[in-house]
Amino acid sequence: MRYGGQQTDMGEDTENSSPRPGRRDRPGRRWPVAAVVLLALALVLMLVGQVLRLPGLDVFGTEVKDRSGPAVLKSVQDMHRYEGAAGTYQVVVDLEHDARFLPDAIRGTRTLYVATGGVSAYVELGGIGEDAVTVDAKRTTATLRLPRARLAAPALDPERSYAVSKERGLLDRLGDLFSDNPASERSVNVLAARKIGEAAEESDLTARAERNTTAMLQGLLRALGFERVTVTYV
Repeated sequence: MRYGGQQTDMGEDTENSSPRPGRRDRPGRRWPVAAVVLLALALVLMLVGQVLRLPGLDVFGTEVKDRSGPAVLKSVQDMHRYEGAAGTYQVVVDLEHDARFLPDAIRGTRTLYVATGGVSAYVELGGIGEDAVTVDAKRTTATLRLPRARLAAPALDPERSYAVSKERGLLDRLGDLFSDNPASERSVNVLAARKIGEAAEESDLTARAERNTTAMLQGLLRALGFERVTVTYV
């Protein structure tokens, strides 16, 4: 069709509304797909790791090698004490670490740990003075004044202590894949030792230690010829 000497094709669209054959999507649109793929890969790795940890499952024939070095003596301390009693305690520790503004499934750990340890009660005999022991002229009566019994530091038994379960968030599991944290169990052990120490303080362990110390000293001095032996704790 001609208008003023110019021919116009009515069937041709002057604006190209359809995408060009060589046009590509923006790079930013690939990130959601890549994130989903990485997340799926991380989940698969975690599942494989959990399966390999199943008791009795040794797919690759694991061999245990002890490469530890010899023990090194750090210090020596002379002990002048009589251990009159010792107690064994067991405590269940439920320790949880939460992250602010994040659910536990994303970030956080919870450890259920059964700890067994011992605490001893002793009477210190090395620091008593000469006036702590009184003997009459006939050497038949003796009086001893000793310090009160004390509790030693709790000692955990590694062979009888074990973790029942440990729940970790997704971010914590991902972090364990790329790095190890040897101090992760330290807080559990410290809390377990503190609870065992508190249980020992609430018991009659020190009183039992004093009674046993008295019986030991009375038997020793009576064997030396003393007829009456009195032991007091101050």
